[in-house]
Amino acid sequence: MTRPRLARLLALAGSALPLLAAAHTGGAAPHDHGTLSSLAAGFSHPFTGLDHLAAMVALGVWSAMTSRRMWLAPVAFASALLAGALLGLAGLALPAVEPMIATSLLVLGLLVATGRQLPATAGAALAAVFALFHGVAHGTELAGPGTAAAVTGMVAATALLHGAGIGLGLALRGTNRWLPRLAGAGVAVFGLALLA
Repeated sequence: MTRPRLARLLALAGSALPLLAAAHTGGAAPHDHGTLSSLAAGFSHPFTGLDHLAAMVALGVWSAMTSRRMWLAPVAFASALLAGALLGLAGLALPAVEPMIATSLLVLGLLVATGRQLPATAGAALAAVFALFHGVAHGTELAGPGTAAAVTGMVAATALLHGAGIGLGLALRGTNRWLPRLAGAGVAVFGLALLA
């Protein structure tokens, strides 16, 4: 498969992700019918909020397009997301969770749009700070029976979304920069709208 064709295919697949978010009909807390359903509910949870979904994919795209250590920031994000979820489950509240989630969209969108490179550790630290807030929000929503399975599913879905973003970023490397710039600008504008 040629590189442009792969880029179009991945872009098409990425554009279908919001449809998955819109198709979810469940509430914030999963219904527990056993470990398997809790795992599935946790796995589907990151797809239920376009803000979380956009941030995770944008981080993967940015990492792939700007860093040789492209897995470092996504791994830091997933690890801090887990820590934040555990804090949220424990009842710890962080101030300004929703504004920080919106800010993560603004910053990640601008990073994708500009193609700005950061030192690998700085990018990982930035991802971890944002992920802590995303994790607290998810952890509070996933509390209930089957929590361990739900959190496991959520982290697995996060890794998948990062992987999709990395795949998309790799496919877009070396191609015309207008598509990532446009997508990054869209994520940044979404973040601004949530901050307003």
